[in-house]
Amino acid sequence: MCHVFPSISTYLLPAEDGEEATKHFLQELVNILLAYINKSLKRSSKVLDFHYPHQLKEGLEGFSLELPDQPDNLEQLLVDCRDTLKYGVKTGHPRFFNQLSTGLDIIGLAGEWLTSTANTNMFTYEISPVFILMEEVVLRKMHSIIGWPEEDGDGIFCAGGTMSNLYSVLLARFHLFPVVKTHGMSAIPRLALFTSVHSHYSIKKSAAVLGIGSENVIVVRCDERGKMISSELNSSIETAKSKGLVPFYVNATAGTTVYGAFDPLNEIADICEHHGLWMHVDAAWGGGLLLSNKHRVKLQGIKRAHSVTWNPHKMMGVPLQCSTILVKRKGLLQECNQLCAEYLFQPDKHYDVSYDTGDKSIQCGRHVDVFKLWLMWKAKGSEGFEAQINHCLENAEYLYYKLKRRTDFQLVFKGKPEHSNVCFRYLPKRLQSILPSPERDRELHMVAPKIKTKMMEEGFTMIGYQPLEDKVNFFRCVFSNPATQREDVDFLIDEIVRLGCEL
Repeated sequence: MCHVFPSISTYLLPAEDGEEATKHFLQELVNILLAYINKSLKRSSKVLDFHYPHQLKEGLEGFSLELPDQPDNLEQLLVDCRDTLKYGVKTGHPRFFNQLSTGLDIIGLAGEWLTSTANTNMFTYEISPVFILMEEVVLRKMHSIIGWPEEDGDGIFCAGGTMSNLYSVLLARFHLFPVVKTHGMSAIPRLALFTSVHSHYSIKKSAAVLGIGSENVIVVRCDERGKMISSELNSSIETAKSKGLVPFYVNATAGTTVYGAFDPLNEIADICEHHGLWMHVDAAWGGGLLLSNKHRVKLQGIKRAHSVTWNPHKMMGVPLQCSTILVKRKGLLQECNQLCAEYLFQPDKHYDVSYDTGDKSIQCGRHVDVFKLWLMWKAKGSEGFEAQINHCLENAEYLYYKLKRRTDFQLVFKGKPEHSNVCFRYLPKRLQSILPSPERDRELHMVAPKIKTKMMEEGFTMIGYQPLEDKVNFFRCVFSNPATQREDVDFLIDEIVRLGCEL
């Protein structure tokens, strides 16, 4: 039975005698969250109850996004919480394959609840003593997994992989031209940085944000599997030099967003050493494989990088968001970003002020992202993460072999996937017998969007699609949810056939 609440939310703590109302309100909220969690993990439930933007804006069954002048009562707030979850997407559902970040880890969720309850900031030890020390411990652990000496490395938790990659470009530029911090881009020559055509768009965005310019990002060709061609990198660097540009940074990707490809890190490291360039590895998606004895070989050479992006909110299943920039050289983050704001970073505090890590960051306020990862690591151990990651890649292999045996599906590239990405097209019966041609490609390009539309309207599963370079639209299935089993993979295939067979 639902508790009858006072009419206004100001009856909650810290209001006098607000303890009982607060207790009942939070208990009811927990009941809503538990019901949602249970529903998210039931295969009989839908992944989403899709509505178009105008429908949600206009209001559905009493659910309104508009903000009132007078406060709603607590019962209405609980209804709003329930409806917010009802009309969202269950990203923890075993049949949600749409993004790189999926799943719903209960320990991680508990960590997020505690983090919000603590409601503190990560800039100084004086207000975040435990979290600051946890961050140090977790970063040191990640350094050692990469293969760096624990005592030399540095790092910080960031607001997502794009920010982590931006830090890497910022650090590389400062390392080569420290004068840029005070005098700006006019004090240094025109720079060039290099990344593969399959890399994440955040590298170009970082160049634009930092004033380097997106046109000074040299895009390097990849092979048919999406790996950077190292010889092309070397020739691109030489060409840039001949045009008067100053190469300073190379981004290698360990787990590309679409294909899940791993660039040849050792070959790239050799080239970077030869030309004296900063080597960054964007392992936002692939970093989790370092925890697997079976799969970490795919990142061989990562310890030669100057910096690494690693997102535990992807393959490790930590609730969003949880991303790190890991730096080989200790102190560089501080030198690059420090501005010594006197109201925060007083040098005469009564404790070791090296634990005031806020001046490493380009942010002032910084959310506590470490605790949920720390708690999950305590709960699973490194072996638990390894088993989880291996399971996800086994699911990908299972899907790959199922599709390979069928005539109504077409794999985008030959060979077993390196990561948990499986890229494929569905071929409706009428297209199976047509020889390749521009007209067939136009028809095939429309298949995935049409299936996706039906899929979202019916809501039983969800998968992403995209074109890539000269390739027409194809599906990309990714596995990062340990709750997903082979029966869910079978369901996905059957559902695509059911929705697309008449196209």
